[in-house]
Amino acid sequence: MKIAVLPGDGIGVDVTAQAVKVLRAALGSTPCEFSHGLIGGAAFDATGDSLPPATIALVKGADAVLLGATGTPEDEHRLPSEAVGRSTLRLRQELGLFANFRPAYLYPELIGASTLKPEVVTGLDLIILRELNGDVYYGEPRGIATDSTGQRFGFNTMRYSETEVERIGRAAFEAARRRRKKVCSVDKANVLETSALWREVMTRLGLEYPDVALSHMYVDAAAMELMRNPTQFDVVVTGNIFGDILSDAAAMLTGSIGMLPSASLGAGRKGLYEPVHGSAPNIAGKNLANPVAAILSGAMMLRHSFSMEDAAAQIEGAVGRVLKDGYRTADIYEPGTRKVGTREMGERVAEEIQQTV
Repeated sequence: MKIAVLPGDGIGVDVTAQAVKVLRAALGSTPCEFSHGLIGGAAFDATGDSLPPATIALVKGADAVLLGATGTPEDEHRLPSEAVGRSTLRLRQELGLFANFRPAYLYPELIGASTLKPEVVTGLDLIILRELNGDVYYGEPRGIATDSTGQRFGFNTMRYSETEVERIGRAAFEAARRRRKKVCSVDKANVLETSALWREVMTRLGLEYPDVALSHMYVDAAAMELMRNPTQFDVVVTGNIFGDILSDAAAMLTGSIGMLPSASLGAGRKGLYEPVHGSAPNIAGKNLANPVAAILSGAMMLRHSFSMEDAAAQIEGAVGRVLKDGYRTADIYEPGTRKVGTREMGERVAEEIQQTV
């Protein structure tokens, strides 16, 4: 087993260290090689490239990739094409990863940490399946130009092919077959031609999965329904930009974005596993970040890239027991629970696994 570890920037360094600690505990004596590489601002500072050739070679030679987070405060003053945070998009494209699974599960112990009423979020267990390799994030042409009057304007291209929609659609239907057999396809077909094609392809594809209930929803309505009645959803499949937004909204249903892991998969077994949150440079290195999303991303790695279901479930169970014992990082802290730091949370999960081995 070869795992490429890319801590990246900000709290990515903090949480990835805890995810590796927990993975080692879960793997026990299973032979595994962890190799570290640079990405994002850390890579740019060292090499002048936010995704250097050495990192590309490392991830292509690995069986799976564990990523922390990318992005620096300087990105706010750069064009999107020049931001070091874009290295994550480049990495996904290099590996041909098109299906981004973002499960949103509410641990019963964190019902009070959610900003929604308990009766609304109790039983939350859904997946936002975000298409990852197309849409407006990658479409060409793009840029900033000047018209004949001297007025500057920015432009981006939203584009999807039938093949791209069909492959993410199949991933959604197959995932739903392993769950509660419901797919909600989210688009903006009443406004966008891209979405009109998306809905047409999804409808046609749904005929091949008669055992799965397919519904369609406009993205604005889906955002509202996530707040109003989130437990109605099982698998939500949508495009890149809509999925980016909706999954962050879904993260808050669980109590904190620090609880949301993700798996980015392609045609094979290799995957990229990362917490949904960003680099949060304001709390980096202060032992404040919640490592649970990174830890659960490691569990998804064991499940999807290595078919180690027992080890994955062991990590998830350990997280649940630590939460049940009252341990909380600052983002999910409530009166009556015990506030701990990033390292302490990781250590508690690792110790919980070791006690059950």
